[in-house]
Amino acid sequence: MATQTLVIPGEVLTEDNLPMPSNPSVALKLGPGLRHVHPSTVTSTLAGPLWVDRRKNAVWVENNGGRYIPQSNDVVIATVHHSSTDWYHCSITPHTAFAQLPQLAFEGVTKKTRPQLTAGSLVYARVISASKHLEPEIVCYNPSTGKSEGMGELKGGMVYHVSLGMARRLLLNKQREEGGLVILDEIAEKVAFEIAVGRNGKVWVKANSVKDTILVGRALQDTDKNGLDINEQRKMVKKLLREI
Repeated sequence: MATQTLVIPGEVLTEDNLPMPSNPSVALKLGPGLRHVHPSTVTSTLAGPLWVDRRKNAVWVENNGGRYIPQSNDVVIATVHHSSTDWYHCSITPHTAFAQLPQLAFEGVTKKTRPQLTAGSLVYARVISASKHLEPEIVCYNPSTGKSEGMGELKGGMVYHVSLGMARRLLLNKQREEGGLVILDEIAEKVAFEIAVGRNGKVWVKANSVKDTILVGRALQDTDKNGLDINEQRKMVKKLLREI
């Protein structure tokens, strides 16, 4: 389970703040808000809570008010802006350069079977390279397995915006224990829906009806905006379900 402390920009992290992996061969993973200074110094570039996941040997700074900065291995929801001969040029956020999505970067496709995406199409993708000097590159499969694992074009549904902190909590394997979230589990007992969460603060929701889709999106945004705890989330879901 993640633990946290508060850091400020320029602060040097001590060994006490960094995770100790069970396997020494596992490399330390630095997430948003941290920078490695050669040879072995780690400093913060953002102010906010420092989150440490010792199981994944990962550490990052959470900053809900900041802009999303693409990081390798992040999953994101991107919008196709235009295409060229071999690439789709996609918007991850309004303030970053277009991400480059190879037209063959989908599970099992060929030039004849590749998806025909147009401007405005949504894709669920993974960042495989990111640098402040280069445009990010994304793919719609897991590079480790070659499988889509839920990534690809997102058809229908609606997109909702949440804070970066909320997006990270929604992506945790144990949302209740590690993120204090039960909202999706509570809704799923009564409403069937699909969901894709992007680390860039976008959530795609698709249910059997527009009303149910709006219910899920509204519940997520209200939980985020109002900082609802587990009991408050349950009460809100009961109220929303009575209204449909």
